[in-house]
Amino acid sequence: FCDSTLWPWCLSGLTSLPALSPLSLTGKEGLTHLPSLGPSANPAQGKAHLKQCDLLKLSRKQKRLCQREPGLAETLRDAVRLSIMECQYQFRNERWNCSLDGRTSLLKRGFKETAFLYAVSSAALTHALARACSAGRMERCTCDDSPDLENRKAWQWGVCGDNLKYSTKFLKNFLGQKKIGKDLRAKVDIHNTNVGIKAVKNGLKTTCKCHGVSGSCAVRTCWKQLSPFHETGKILKLRYDDAVKIFSATNAAVGHSELVGTQRHGHSPKSPATPRPTDLVYVEDSPSFCRPSKYSLGTAGRTCSREASCDSLCCGRGYNTQSRMVTFSCHCQVQWCCYVECQQCMQEEVIYSCKH
Repeated sequence: FCDSTLWPWCLSGLTSLPALSPLSLTGKEGLTHLPSLGPSANPAQGKAHLKQCDLLKLSRKQKRLCQREPGLAETLRDAVRLSIMECQYQFRNERWNCSLDGRTSLLKRGFKETAFLYAVSSAALTHALARACSAGRMERCTCDDSPDLENRKAWQWGVCGDNLKYSTKFLKNFLGQKKIGKDLRAKVDIHNTNVGIKAVKNGLKTTCKCHGVSGSCAVRTCWKQLSPFHETGKILKLRYDDAVKIFSATNAAVGHSELVGTQRHGHSPKSPATPRPTDLVYVEDSPSFCRPSKYSLGTAGRTCSREASCDSLCCGRGYNTQSRMVTFSCHCQVQWCCYVECQQCMQEEVIYSCKH
């Protein structure tokens, strides 16, 4: 059964996707490394998306939506890559480094790390869907159609706005979010999912281009554009650092339970407060992640920075020091006409890694 409030559970079979360097991710590049699933003259290729949907671990409703929407299966894979890469980049210097090992057990608990996974996953899907629309990879959506933008003119100039409006509407239907009685954990998961969606929305910008004579803005085209996903990931990491521990309380005025959180650092009012819509929330304290457990592999053998992270990352066990020679390009010069010529240099590099 697929828990529709967290779609990475549904796509758990994709954990063997090829590793990509998060340092190269800007959110502007094409997200997919798979063959196109768009319209094709070949009937077998035209039905390829049906097979793609069958391979995904989706709920019955999600599978129907996937089959009706050519390009969605490919976009779901893109979103998985995006969320994994960004999560691992943001936590590269933390004890928990967003490893896929132990993720299934982690998602069953209410830790801060679980909150981040819900948020970054929904954010990645929102982002990938909006970009897939503007890239023409989805049949049922195209460029942003906001009434305040001159989209026809923008299309003539080859500019296509990211369709966040369609993305968020489709996502809510795909996840099938519902208010769930007194189930605290379900409320927490839905809240953190919405935090991720809001983070993408807050990064939507209006970009304009001038077409007047000599660069003047007598004629201007504007369109909606999402921020690079790294910016969204950075925002969610800040939300994680300031996450609010919550518990359930009954609101006497309305007669049902609601999320109530402990106070943030530096605030001490007399009564607890309801978390803000942008706050990540969690219900139980995290393990240390220092040693191997069902939640992570621990930190033994992890590389670290002696000045910045070794003390914390190695959990007081100390670290090993190793020297090695590395080769890099140096003394590069631009040659006429069109290439760069470099020499190969070598230098000693010191590696620090946590002791077992």
